[in-house]
Amino acid sequence: MLPYSKLPSPDPPPKKSKFPELDPKSSLNGLIYPTLSLQSPRSWLLLVILLLQVIFVLVLRSVSMSFSTSHVAPQQSHPEISASVPRVSDQCELGKIYVYDLPKALNEDLLQNCHELNPWGSRCDMLLNDGFGRQASALNGVVPENLVPAWHWTDQFVLEIIFHRRILNHRCRTLEPESAAAFYIPFYVGLAVGKYLWSDSSAKARDMHCDLMLKWVQDQPYWNRSDGWDHFTAMGRITWDFRRSKDEDWGSSCIYKKAMRNITRLLIERNPWDYFDVGVPYPTGFHPRSESDVTQWQDYVRSRNRSSLYCFAGATRMVKNDFRSMLLSHCKNESGSCRVVDCEGTRCMNGTSAILETFLDSVFCLQPRGDSFTRRSIFDCMVAGSIPVFFWKRSAYFQYAWFLPDEPGSYSVFIDRNEVRNGTKSIKAVLESYSQEEVKRMRDKVIDYIPKFIYAKSREGLGTIKDAFDVAIDGVLRRIKEQQELGFKW
Repeated sequence: MLPYSKLPSPDPPPKKSKFPELDPKSSLNGLIYPTLSLQSPRSWLLLVILLLQVIFVLVLRSVSMSFSTSHVAPQQSHPEISASVPRVSDQCELGKIYVYDLPKALNEDLLQNCHELNPWGSRCDMLLNDGFGRQASALNGVVPENLVPAWHWTDQFVLEIIFHRRILNHRCRTLEPESAAAFYIPFYVGLAVGKYLWSDSSAKARDMHCDLMLKWVQDQPYWNRSDGWDHFTAMGRITWDFRRSKDEDWGSSCIYKKAMRNITRLLIERNPWDYFDVGVPYPTGFHPRSESDVTQWQDYVRSRNRSSLYCFAGATRMVKNDFRSMLLSHCKNESGSCRVVDCEGTRCMNGTSAILETFLDSVFCLQPRGDSFTRRSIFDCMVAGSIPVFFWKRSAYFQYAWFLPDEPGSYSVFIDRNEVRNGTKSIKAVLESYSQEEVKRMRDKVIDYIPKFIYAKSREGLGTIKDAFDVAIDGVLRRIKEQQELGFKW
């Protein structure tokens, strides 16, 4: 509540009256009876003057109170709300979020028809439990017993579902669009386009859902007030799946649509040169139910005895000079120091504990680029408390600025891949050069940041701990507020 304006200073001590009958030191009887006799015209005159003064004071006080109330009342709490409990508006200093109610064909119907999302078979099991997938009961014995329910076989492309479920319960969600600072578009574009990526589909089919969404959202009054600069959405695949330049090329052209230009896009891999692309962590298998789950897991991985210096989990690719093939061969030749999981075929599909066990047992984990510059394995590795080793700076350093420490060397190792190829640098020698104190410092930094890599199981979040979803939403609201303050309307 704002303070009332400063009160006037106390009146100065009254001067002694030159009229004895009005002297303040006189008694009340002495003031009334000798002076205000009802038979005296003078008495009537004084009485009228006194009444007028009383009326004047009352009116003046009423006006003053009215003025004060009009300035202060909007800041006051309702009487039924305890002053010790912060109101929603007090918790939403970055602004409130309005969630559009899109046509179901653009989100929920895609889930209902999950058996149609993949040309090779049903993906329905992967979309269970708010997008987290089936329970990872096979991890019994690998992770602490009471944490097994917090683990799922989560698909890496379910970001849209996770964000939609969580944002519906966000403390700063508003049902009144006129009070919103940001507008969320719950469009499952990754699921929509995924079904067409490996089939002989036309460019029109791959763009169909995106075109429908943009047509619908541009008809909304709150789009027109900003041309979409205060709108945002989650896109559950890498940015390159939505950047088709020519009809015959891969993917959708959704991001290149004119109306998408000003929408902030949350993606598991961003284009580092596009301001409106924001990289967010790939979903991993760990979805804590409470703050206690988080701290217990951090304690567990911090105290883990790691028997291998480093590890690599991955499969070769049928490309010239495949770097991952080189790492697989290297690890097999250094079996005393490097632990390897060869993911040829379907060995590393959701449902195996081999990768998590390997990361838990290794001090470092090798993280080359995947089919694109990033890979989910980066976050699987760090959630297990292993220190990532990068060979491309675009794999992490130019991707996840809101979620990783500012100083890359504080939590990771970078080795130039060309020096590995030409034999001028040994991976094993580089990693052995770190002292125990340096290793501990890096591992502690990774473990401290684990909450920012994970998506909570609870739809209300983790209380005082902010997970990847919370960090992303705060970041979007902050950048929209900054744009507004600077007068940016793209």
